[in-house]
Amino acid sequence: MSKSWVVVLLGTSQTLAWASSYYIPAILAGAMARDLGVEPSTVFVAFSCAMLFTAFLGPRVGRAIDQYGGRVVLLASNLIFILGLAMLAMANGPVMLFAAWLVLGLGMAMGLYDAGFATLAGLYGKDARSAITGITLIAGFASTIGWPISGLMLSEFGWRGACWGWALVHLALAMPINLMLPRPTQRAAPAAKPAAPPTAEAAKETRRTAILMAFVFASGGFAAAALAAHLPALLVSAGATPAAAIAAGALMGPAQVAARVLEFTLLRRAHPLLSAKIAQVTHPIGAGVLLLLGAPFAPLFVLLHGAGNGINTIVRGTLPLAVFGAAGYGARQGLIVAPARFLGAVAPALFGFVVAAFGVHALWFTAGLSLLAFAALFMLRVAPESPEARR
Repeated sequence: MSKSWVVVLLGTSQTLAWASSYYIPAILAGAMARDLGVEPSTVFVAFSCAMLFTAFLGPRVGRAIDQYGGRVVLLASNLIFILGLAMLAMANGPVMLFAAWLVLGLGMAMGLYDAGFATLAGLYGKDARSAITGITLIAGFASTIGWPISGLMLSEFGWRGACWGWALVHLALAMPINLMLPRPTQRAAPAAKPAAPPTAEAAKETRRTAILMAFVFASGGFAAAALAAHLPALLVSAGATPAAAIAAGALMGPAQVAARVLEFTLLRRAHPLLSAKIAQVTHPIGAGVLLLLGAPFAPLFVLLHGAGNGINTIVRGTLPLAVFGAAGYGARQGLIVAPARFLGAVAPALFGFVVAAFGVHALWFTAGLSLLAFAALFMLRVAPESPEARR
């Protein structure tokens, strides 16, 4: 099976996985809360617990992909999604609500981007970079597709019917798609065994590099999750009207996709470290422009922030692959991105306190984090990619 066909298949199944899990609270939370007799915030707390669960499970899922291949794990994720959505549809109170979201958290750990990246690393080794970019280009439209579908099912069948509907999508569409993915022909392994065990200094350098990467991805994850929850309010605080804030916020999706196209074309032959540096510097530039020049520049801020988010998603998969190689990628990736997943789960609540205290000036905090991450990237010691290195 050609790599392009694999990208289409995996990108489609990723779109359905994101649309039926990560993106459903935005549409269904209100109706869900009213029916269950809880506050909408309770639904989002349950969702945050699910996201925290994915951080805990990430390394274990990665090891499973390294051992058994991504196809098996992705197929299992479809079954878990079906179970979680069915539990959510049958929930009759807070206990069942939280239990259902924990099951969905397991499904997200097994079926979203990081699992997809590890699947591609197992299939193509270091040549997986273009495929990783390709699936993010397709799945970047998950909210564009998922929100209207969830809204339609909500209006026609209620929120419980919407959950059953997404469960059926996994059974009838996502699972057959993942079943078509190729099995890895061989497990990712080092090209040759070293003549001697790594020295203590080499092991220390590897840990240092992994910690720096984890910090970079955690900084980007915090800013992305914080702004996803508070962007319109921040723009209003900067002086934009509510209508203008919503209009500017709508540029986020196109900016992310455009940046991924840039990564797929102009940056595809550059080392992922360059992409990582671009991704980290765009948010502070945009924040500085907005804070210094005010609301008329809100669209420019959103475009720059969205572009950084779009590239960051790709870099999270490609930079560890380029630096450490494909051997043990899944487990290592799970460990490196675990802090980003954790901060992504708690960022909306934590950043809310900062916004309440400082308004739009809360952006100095996320801009500072991004600049620290940008500086950390210059501390990484990586060898340039070469055709030989990708073999």
